Amino acid sequence: MRDIEHFIDGRIVAGTSGRHGDVFDPNSGRVQAKVSLASPAELDRAVAGAVVAQAGWAKVNPQRRARVMFEFKRLLEANMDELAAMLSAEHGKVLSDSRGDLQRGLEVIEFACGIPHLLKGEYTQGAGPGIDVYSMRQPLGVVAGVTPFNFPAMIPMWMFGPAIACGNAFILKPSERDPSVPVRLAELMIEAGLPAGVLNVVHGDKEIVDAILRHPDIKAVSFVGSSDIAQYVYGEGAAHGKRVQCMGGAKNHGIVLPDADLDQAVADILGAAYGSAGERCMALPVVVAVGEATADALREKLVAGIAALRIGASTDADAHYGPVITAAHKAKIEQYIRIGVDEGAELVVDGRGFSLPGHEDGFFLGPTLFDRVTPDMQTWREEIFGPVLQIMRADSFEQALEWPSSHQYGNGVAIFTRNGDAAREFADRVEVGMVGINVPIPVPVAYHSFGGWKRSGFADHNQYGMDGVRFYTRTKVVTQRWPKGGAEVEQSFVIPTMR
Repeated sequence: MRDIEHFIDGRIVAGTSGRHGDVFDPNSGRVQAKVSLASPAELDRAVAGAVVAQAGWAKVNPQRRARVMFEFKRLLEANMDELAAMLSAEHGKVLSDSRGDLQRGLEVIEFACGIPHLLKGEYTQGAGPGIDVYSMRQPLGVVAGVTPFNFPAMIPMWMFGPAIACGNAFILKPSERDPSVPVRLAELMIEAGLPAGVLNVVHGDKEIVDAILRHPDIKAVSFVGSSDIAQYVYGEGAAHGKRVQCMGGAKNHGIVLPDADLDQAVADILGAAYGSAGERCMALPVVVAVGEATADALREKLVAGIAALRIGASTDADAHYGPVITAAHKAKIEQYIRIGVDEGAELVVDGRGFSLPGHEDGFFLGPTLFDRVTPDMQTWREEIFGPVLQIMRADSFEQALEWPSSHQYGNGVAIFTRNGDAAREFADRVEVGMVGINVPIPVPVAYHSFGGWKRSGFADHNQYGMDGVRFYTRTKVVTQRWPKGGAEVEQSFVIPTMR
């Protein structure tokens, strides 16, 4: 039995609260570790050290901060296999998917390596008589991030990479379900040359999240998780004077027009719907076929593709996906399948009852496929977050456009078509934050920004890219004039203008 402790002031620190959480092995169903759950007093200790460390780190010039990011990138690449194995052991995703998790986080670190350029301000010479105006970006101080279980490497790096590069100190509260990788990332940052106290990892549950939201020395909070919690974090953080960015849930749709390349679309949809056991905020759990003929052909190909899927342990190199994160989450997904049947959706493939030989107590679910799902169904309105794909049948392009646009979530959407005009119109009109055209999981590259609309995203800043730099800095504008000896001094009681 392993003990997973906090990482404070550059070293592992044993918890003192006396509270612990169970970390399961999703492949076997057994508890493999205990994670310490911090008290507010332990958070205070981490923040106090971060305040001191940040004052010195902010004075390090951006080029030297970038060198730490470059070295961290090198270390992460050198330790990729170790980190992927650690991630898969606690999350359950297959090793290739864990490497993808790490790689997408690494790409944001690569973006942060350009921080000397990204932090440059603006300058206007001669804005008025002898007056120049310039702006600068300055760090906020100590900031924090609360991250979910489904991407224990990528999302922490989305947050702490830009934040630290900008000169802030960072308090990371990762998911208590798979906390080992975030601690290891913090250790590698220290090895890369980051001063102790600039990056801290404090484990916990709601008690510590509330303490983060209320702590007077934490200036900003970034959050990714369910929409209900995102809305709570957004409101509570703002009420305590913090800058807040919160990414919530999703119900992403894939629109299939009659002219789509169905073979390619099906291959893409299967991976997007069932990859990582559907535990992605950018998964594609709903496919909208336009026209009955399109729906029938799509369903036939999906059924054949599902039959070929291999569900296996996270170490199985041939597996398409592994177990879900916990027994409780498995039961929740199974409940949604029951609700779907009760609501009248057609259960084409039932993933319940799946058992993997040798891993009978693991948290495995087979792929599930529903057809004839309608907008009045609870299973369409809510996020299932598991290996469940729903087919909806639209009569027209307009109806297919309406369904994702009217949904409470507005994270991602994709359209499959050969018609450039239809794709362009869809991308322009759909009420969703991220759009893929023949791309099933439209996660923007690191030098753009990630963020959804409606209940998928709260506040004004998206994750990473220039939005990340803006979120983790404050802009200061300086208007300057230098006196000339012997010049005539005039008094004015009128608001200054640049005449």
